[in-house]
Amino acid sequence: QVQLVESGGGLVQAGGSLRLSCAASGGTFSRYAMGWFRQAPGKEREFVATISWSGRVTSYADSVKGRFTISRDNVKNMVYLQMNSLKPEDTAVYYCAHDPQSGGTVGAWGQGTQVTVSS
Repeated sequence: QVQLVESGGGLVQAGGSLRLSCAASGGTFSRYAMGWFRQAPGKEREFVATISWSGRVTSYADSVKGRFTISRDNVKNMVYLQMNSLKPEDTAVYYCAHDPQSGGTVGAWGQGTQVTVSS
């Protein structure tokens, strides 16, 4: 029942930065871990990052580690993805996920926000 709405995507040059936001409503936000996934055209949706409910534990895909940072604000019911040193291969639709599980399932998806990185 949680509704997630992503924002902050856009067009950026390689090496640039973007900050994605995910606003949660309609359910319990603070109790659950959150995550970001992405999907490029013709490719499977892939894991990007997760953050525990407390914000104290994070995990990242190897492809983004050191460049992306996930964070959350439980007072504002928001989760963020700061993306630095962007590469063309980061181009994808980025999806916010509620309660991501290690098996690959999630409790709810956002509609996604497009990130395009030009060479």
